[in-house]
Amino acid sequence: MSLLDFQNVTYINDDKTILKDISINIDSGDFISVIGPSGSGKSTFLKLCAHLISPTQGKIIYKNKSYMEYNPIEWRKNIGYCFQNPYLFGDNVIENFNFPYSIRNEKIDLKRIEELLSIFKLKKDCLDNKVNNLSGGEKQRIALIRNLLFKPEILLLDEVTSALDVDNTLIVEKVIQSLNEEGITILWITHDPLQSKKYSNKVISMENGEITSLEVLK
Repeated sequence: MSLLDFQNVTYINDDKTILKDISINIDSGDFISVIGPSGSGKSTFLKLCAHLISPTQGKIIYKNKSYMEYNPIEWRKNIGYCFQNPYLFGDNVIENFNFPYSIRNEKIDLKRIEELLSIFKLKKDCLDNKVNNLSGGEKQRIALIRNLLFKPEILLLDEVTSALDVDNTLIVEKVIQSLNEEGITILWITHDPLQSKKYSNKVISMENGEITSLEVLK
């Protein structure tokens, strides 16, 4: 079932065409790898999926409704985005985990937080750690956990394993695979050719702001 549709989407910024005439259907349960050289428009594509920017031309349809009919905050509750360079706010780790609960007016669920910390091989006492003292790999895992406290319908991942060592990359890959098996639709950008086909059912290739191919793997 089609979940998110791009219909002839173009994105122009400062008179430069970043994406040109993108049309694609993303089905519920897809695990899509997005590959292509730097500057090909991959991150811009995910930002459009996340309603962080709006198309210059064309339509984006989510669950048969135009993106313009959605409140961006409500959209992002269902479509989570993890940046390549994770952005953490506040002073401590716990402030980042409190945020998804506060925007939903819900009480923080420490049991859920501890469950995810364990899955990502992080200790419970990291909740009081200063954000500025975390390694790049720790920041990336914290950002992932923040996006998973409430399971999104679509999870967008922009090279989220680029700052991780081999062991933690495998941990994150396995978590993402299990999320997809639970029904969460995944789109992730990767520069690793092996990683791009390891778990995905489709591979999108991009170049110069266009989708040059869509390979169906399984």
